[in-house]
Amino acid sequence: MKKFVGVALLLASVAWLVYAQRRGPWRRATFGETESRLLAKDEAEKRILAVIEDAESSGRLFSNVPRADGRLLRLLAEAVGARHVVEIGTSTGYSGLWFCLALQKTGGKLTTFEIDSRRAATAREHFKQAGVERLVTLVEGDAHLNVSKLKEPIDVLFIDADKEGYVDYLEKLLPLVRPGGLILAHNVDMAADYVQRVTRNPELETVFYTQGGGLGITLKKR
Repeated sequence: MKKFVGVALLLASVAWLVYAQRRGPWRRATFGETESRLLAKDEAEKRILAVIEDAESSGRLFSNVPRADGRLLRLLAEAVGARHVVEIGTSTGYSGLWFCLALQKTGGKLTTFEIDSRRAATAREHFKQAGVERLVTLVEGDAHLNVSKLKEPIDVLFIDADKEGYVDYLEKLLPLVRPGGLILAHNVDMAADYVQRVTRNPELETVFYTQGGGLGITLKKR
């Protein structure tokens, strides 16, 4: 119950942030802070953040989330004490590294799905460089087929893949998301059917973070 209340308060805070960011000068200042220099709190974080910054500077970020969104992913996963994060759309591992910053604190793991073998290879290298490969299971192939093999409960589900497939991913994986868990969907402005599903389902509560790439943040209430 305490964890559920904490998540509800977190969602309320994100909703306020979304509202407040639309208010002129305060929005610009806050966004600037969000994009500020990354500060590691320990050696493990330092190693992960070094890979993140190297990937940013080298341009190896094909179809990845912006830094501001990555920081939010990390915050949300750590806030719910995620033990199992499932990611649809690994790309080159950038968002996965942000999740790993949280998972090394929560003792959790990441299961991530990628259809492109070259991107998957780059992601594996990034995870290895960051020293988090032990936390990650990377599944290559069509996620529409492979997610059906998942059986464990999910604390955070992150969808950032083919936009026309968002509803299919949601329908297949929502039963595994625990009550109090989160469903995060990137670029939701390009997934109208998905937006309708999560906003009309009485078991879900959703807010939309419109900065960065745009993120739908959905709480599974029961």
